[in-house]
Amino acid sequence: MKEILVVDDELAIRRLLRLCLEREGYAVSEAGSGGEGLNRFMGSKPDLVLLDLGLPDMDGRELLGRIRARGDTPVVILSVRDAEADIMDLLDSGADDYLTKPFGTGELLARVRVALRHRTPQAMSGRRVTVGAIEVDMDTREAFRGEAEEKLTPTEWALLLAFLRNSGKIMTRRQILREVWGPNMEEEYNNLRVYVNQLRRKIEPDPSVPTVLLTEPGVGYRLRIAT
Repeated sequence: MKEILVVDDELAIRRLLRLCLEREGYAVSEAGSGGEGLNRFMGSKPDLVLLDLGLPDMDGRELLGRIRARGDTPVVILSVRDAEADIMDLLDSGADDYLTKPFGTGELLARVRVALRHRTPQAMSGRRVTVGAIEVDMDTREAFRGEAEEKLTPTEWALLLAFLRNSGKIMTRRQILREVWGPNMEEEYNNLRVYVNQLRRKIEPDPSVPTVLLTEPGVGYRLRIAT
């Protein structure tokens, strides 16, 4: 049973999240402050953290940094901030995904499943694949730009896998959203655009002029890799 730690200072939200997650078979622990959240994280080593940014004793970003310093446990941010710059900054700081409040339980569960997903197609196992400026080990899910490791979040990894499985083909936006986020997320075009931009920053030699992950205007995207 996967354990999820919910860190949010609003009791009503914690109760709602507990009810929703336990109904899906997850074990849930709670914390109402950053300090309590860190203690529970250190004590139980959860499989995923749902983290509110507006905590009473510290900014959620600080707690995110402390969690990241202790490993790669997936962290999904819960936030009222929806500006793309804020989202990019959170992803750069180590968040795996984000949800803008208010959100639906279906969307929450979809993001949780993506963050917990660690799936590599059997045909790609044991391979190292060059994707633009990075080289990816398909077994360890490690990516390198030269000698430096390039960290990919679980969502970025799932998105890259979807493109790799369809390398050279046009993928419609709905097809990508359905494969990576699930059938209830087929209209979340802005969410897809954010993650495509984030992935481009990691795989493109020059993200301002994409040559690997190409936009097909009005349709979707195409991954072009060397064969």
